[in-house]
Amino acid sequence: MNTLVSRFTSSSSTELKALDSRDPDYGENEASDITWGSLGGFGNLGLNGIPSFNIPTVPDPTAFLRLHTDDAADSSCRIKIQHGTTTLAFRFQGGVIVAVDSRATAGSYIASGTVKKVIEINPHLLGTMAGGAADCQFWETYLGSQCRIYELRNRERISVAAASKYLSNLVYSYKGMGLSMGTMICGWDKTGPAIFYVDSDGTRLKGDVFSVGSGSTFAYGVLDQGYRWDLTDEEAQELGRRSIYAAGHRDAFSGNTCNLYHVKEDGWKFIGNYDITKLHYEGSQGAAYGYDQRTQ
Repeated sequence: MNTLVSRFTSSSSTELKALDSRDPDYGENEASDITWGSLGGFGNLGLNGIPSFNIPTVPDPTAFLRLHTDDAADSSCRIKIQHGTTTLAFRFQGGVIVAVDSRATAGSYIASGTVKKVIEINPHLLGTMAGGAADCQFWETYLGSQCRIYELRNRERISVAAASKYLSNLVYSYKGMGLSMGTMICGWDKTGPAIFYVDSDGTRLKGDVFSVGSGSTFAYGVLDQGYRWDLTDEEAQELGRRSIYAAGHRDAFSGNTCNLYHVKEDGWKFIGNYDITKLHYEGSQGAAYGYDQRTQ
């Protein structure tokens, strides 16, 4: 036992002691912190007090990713990154409608049907999730803390434009390092309802109607047909539900349920969660969405 311990113990000042149950002090301070995981459970904080962000040790991370992933549509690639979702947002006279599905896929496998793809940044700002769930969740949650710091410093709410610009600058600094994000920052500020599209390349676009994800083409078909500025609140919410239903019905990587939010001047409000299968056969207001059901 002692031979093995001495063989694999590093030469640093932290020494791993051999434990003997016959020792009268067995179990009392005989094991160093290294036996309980990475530096006693404190990870990088045990080294210098600041967590580190490791990046691939390659000259060009962008070229490395394109070589080993399907970024360039290489059928023989070693790592296949497949994303599937449908998120949408549009603004109208009554505010901003944000609607998303709840399906997470790993290739052709449905990993989850209850993913929350709307990230509540603060009571007046919403963000959507498309691409890498971890990337969107982490950076938009971090954005929420920065928006709060802005409020404390300036004694006013941050604008949608400023919040989206902060996120755009943030992810641009990691361009080429593997981030995968396609998000919309939605809210209401001094200028009224606003939507900005931000992706992991740093692209930032302002617009009235956006849809992101593998099912976005189906959602756009419904949105383009039914969108107008003077929609009532009920009509806008129905348009959001129908658009997500169309994507969930036609796109294999989208579906399960639809989460619907409405952003108004006094903040966002969660409207409801709707099962896409029930929307097909029953609808939301008694009128079924399915073609066969509507044409009986």
